[in-house]
Amino acid sequence: MNQRQDRGRFITLEGGEGVGKSTNLAFVKAHLEAAGLEVVATREPGGTPLAEEIRALLLAVREEPMADLSELLMIFAARAQHLATLIEPALARGAWVLSDRFTDATYAYQGGGRGLEVRVIALLEQLVQGDLRPDLTLYLDTPLEIAEARLAGRDLDRFEREQRAFFERVRGVYLQRSVEPRFRVIDASVPLERVQRALATELDRFVGETAR
Repeated sequence: MNQRQDRGRFITLEGGEGVGKSTNLAFVKAHLEAAGLEVVATREPGGTPLAEEIRALLLAVREEPMADLSELLMIFAARAQHLATLIEPALARGAWVLSDRFTDATYAYQGGGRGLEVRVIALLEQLVQGDLRPDLTLYLDTPLEIAEARLAGRDLDRFEREQRAFFERVRGVYLQRSVEPRFRVIDASVPLERVQRALATELDRFVGETAR
């Protein structure tokens, strides 16, 4: 095998609030493991002790407002740590890495939601990631009214407390990015069984393609 074939694959699960990422992350991990793969499941921001500390700062509700640029830089700081200490070593040894969100979320939340310039995000993306991009992105999409109903009664973090217009912009950017070949759009508004059947179909197709 060549070096690329020995290297693991990087799969990301993306989506706005209330689409069921946590539940489906566990399903995707189990489905890949059933195919005989070593899978490292992680999340962003977070994934390592230091990156999780940054995540806590990002999500905390506090009196002092966080500047949008501060938010963006903290996200990429956590990502740099995540890549160096978890993602890259796992891929290098041949494991498949499954992440609950990655840089597509930054374009959606900080680019779309906050209105930060795409060129600034792209510059940081290249600086922190180099050429690394996900091999497959599973985007869970659902109308905002369904997502809002699922969030009802939860203790909301700083992002979840944003207004509907914010999440409309987030979803809009996700849908724009979903035309990229690595994306697979999954309708997350249907019952969970149907969502997971769709996920299984896409995963089986991808695993089959990588085995050729």
